[in-house]
Amino acid sequence: MSGSTSSQPPSAASEGRLSYAVFQLARAHRGHAAAMLRAMNLHPGQELLLMQLFDRDGQTQAELLEQVGLDHSTVSKSLRRMQEAGLLTREPAPHDRRVMVVHLTDAGRALREPIADMWRTLERISVRDLTPEQVDVFTGCARVIETSIREHGRPATEG
Repeated sequence: MSGSTSSQPPSAASEGRLSYAVFQLARAHRGHAAAMLRAMNLHPGQELLLMQLFDRDGQTQAELLEQVGLDHSTVSKSLRRMQEAGLLTREPAPHDRRVMVVHLTDAGRALREPIADMWRTLERISVRDLTPEQVDVFTGCARVIETSIREHGRPATEG
């Protein structure tokens, strides 16, 4: 199987060309990012949790859950693995022993630059054949599509 993709989606997706292109793009991007993360002994999604902690260490699990937009079981499993790997600690909050507060360890903090470098490299690869204007247009369109999809599941407000 070659790494190239057909310019035409399968016939069942012919009326969903944009959605199929987004799927193919996301799959290729995530696959490349996953390989880069494996080189750092991380699983996809763990870097998102680490980046939130780089910006503000000492968040609760609930805050991290909200920030990264992943489901509870995925975040709990990732945090447990990361704790076992020595990247972070989880301790009950002083004000409520049921609330777990997450802190980076020195090993976790040491991943800040490798993760930033991974994102820089991924960006360089991704925009290699695009002009800065095309990057701006694509980024804007991607945000509009993301908002539309997220709002689709919400009930309409009465006017």
